[in-house]
Amino acid sequence: MGESKLKTEKWRRQQLLTRSMPRQRFNLLSIGTRMSSSILFAEEVSYWTEHEERLLGLVFRDRVDSDYGWILLARDRIGRFRCVDLKVDLRTAEFAARGVRQRIADAIESNEIPVLGDQGDETNYPTDLLTVPAGTKPEDLHPHFRLLMHTPGRAPARAALREIGPWLAPTDPHFVREFQFSQFDQRLWELYLWSAFRDMGFDVRQPEAPDFLCSRPGFEFTVEATTVTASQSGPLANHPQPKSPDEMKAFLADYMPMKFGSSLTSKLKKKDKAGRNYWERGEAASKPFVIAIADFHIPGGDGAVGSMTYTQSSLWPYLYGHRIEYELVNDQLVVGTKKGYDHVYGDKVVPTGFFELPGAEYISAVLFSNAGTLSKFDRMGVGAGFGAANHRYFRFGLRLNPDPNAVEGNPFMDEILAGHDESWAEELQLFHNPNARNPLPQRSLPGVTEHFFRNGQPISYSYGKPVLGSRTLIMHLTDGVEEKLSI
Repeated sequence: MGESKLKTEKWRRQQLLTRSMPRQRFNLLSIGTRMSSSILFAEEVSYWTEHEERLLGLVFRDRVDSDYGWILLARDRIGRFRCVDLKVDLRTAEFAARGVRQRIADAIESNEIPVLGDQGDETNYPTDLLTVPAGTKPEDLHPHFRLLMHTPGRAPARAALREIGPWLAPTDPHFVREFQFSQFDQRLWELYLWSAFRDMGFDVRQPEAPDFLCSRPGFEFTVEATTVTASQSGPLANHPQPKSPDEMKAFLADYMPMKFGSSLTSKLKKKDKAGRNYWERGEAASKPFVIAIADFHIPGGDGAVGSMTYTQSSLWPYLYGHRIEYELVNDQLVVGTKKGYDHVYGDKVVPTGFFELPGAEYISAVLFSNAGTLSKFDRMGVGAGFGAANHRYFRFGLRLNPDPNAVEGNPFMDEILAGHDESWAEELQLFHNPNARNPLPQRSLPGVTEHFFRNGQPISYSYGKPVLGSRTLIMHLTDGVEEKLSI
């Protein structure tokens, strides 16, 4: 057989060893791989793997020279997909795709895969979010962690967390234990933030304090994460149970601003042993500083509706110290603001306007999401093709209505399938501090809804049709019958 025929026959054989893969799956498997600078010089074109997904291949176009190249990724000794080979200066995307597929096939045929990913710089103790210490009693685990680990329909979330864990390097030695035993919601919020910042294209480090240092070429900022939790003592421990529209209005006008305010002001005032605030510590000094907050004071799970689905409307008035008022005049929406009152509940009084508090000028912005929950990790896992067998996943809620005269969002219901295209950051809302000494530039966090208060008026910018609030429904199919599993 001639040399040309031998090459053709080899290529036919190698094609059978490789296959293309969806972008969503590649993104989850390589969630910590990309460096922030890569978007400046490379446009991703196609994604490849072999049937056991031990290797990943990426074809890219060089933005400067407009030629093509490929990168081969293999898992290192602690399970992270990292670059082990690459080639550049290729004339077409097709030629580059053939090259990476041949490289994958060569690694398979030469039994190179077991050692291909060794980098020599791996840590000895990678962050393993899901392995429970031997001898642990199930009842000692946090109930939401038990839900994550023992519910078949939560397989997508487990797959997502399995990929995220090895990339983490928290300075808190108790992070995993708290996630599993005592502070599941708080740690899940941090895991969500890490994933969202990575999805936005930032390099993310986890210093001792604040929680995150996010960077990309020419821009850095720091983030401290906090959550609203149930009050165990004091006036706020007497949680209201609103049943009528007026009771809900009062609950959102007074009780919830106090809850948000308690968490935010504790971060504003907290100092370390040297008397330094978060924005004065180490690498955080001189950088924009953001507090990221989520509401878990009534956690969801097992069909319950979590508080984060309906309390976000309390945050804007508390932060800016103004109430938004609107009316329809000749079918046109007219929006105005009025200075808010102090928030009163029982014998407790909290001044409104967090951004007007002494010292708050050092807070560049407040970041909020009502989606940093297990449901988000499930949807991202399903989109990447990790949906559990005999299960279906649905999401329903409200999206932003683009009509400038709309006062309510558009209802929607989607079935979440493999290939579902959802970003980690799309539900995030960024509230800029109008008094910030070191403000975040507008549009510095890609894809995030941004809120401003300028000249006494609220201004918001959104991208696409962001979800205002939603719930995710998991259905378990048994003998052809759909059975609701959890929300």
